[in-house]
Amino acid sequence: MLEDRRLLWRLRHGDKDALRRIYEKYEGDLLTLAAHLLRDPATAEDVVQDVFIGLVRTVPKLHLRRTLRAYLATAVANRARDHFRKRSRERLAPIEDAGQMAADTGEPVQIVGAAELVHKLRAAVAELPYEQREVVMLRVYAGLKFREIAAHQNISIKTALSRYQYGLDKLRSMLNGEVPK
Repeated sequence: MLEDRRLLWRLRHGDKDALRRIYEKYEGDLLTLAAHLLRDPATAEDVVQDVFIGLVRTVPKLHLRRTLRAYLATAVANRARDHFRKRSRERLAPIEDAGQMAADTGEPVQIVGAAELVHKLRAAVAELPYEQREVVMLRVYAGLKFREIAAHQNISIKTALSRYQYGLDKLRSMLNGEVPK
């Protein structure tokens, strides 16, 4: 967190290298979060770029109450929600990069099996109601605490916990034992 505050200070004072460092540090996590929320990699990239443009615009008056990671993840979730509302009637395509996660195992059978498992998990997550999907993704990928999620969604902590639990229960039900414990 101290490093992030230093980077923000440098960015406020015109250091473009600070923005590059922030981008490199958080871009991967934010893309993953946006892709899971939106179910569209191209739109996810646009949302993340918009978030960083917004950061540059707001940095002079930005005073973090949480971590920079939480701030950026919340911004991604807000923009994803806005996009989702605009296109709520459209069916977005699932993410197709599941094999990349499994590529490190080396064995072709393991790669295919892991890729199928990741594809099933992503498809199941995509089927969750948006409110549950957003809580699960903010908790799992952004590492936000339930009180932060509750504040972000303007709901009670108990509601955030319930949405998370219902989401996990639905995922377990949809996957029906296909995910190893």
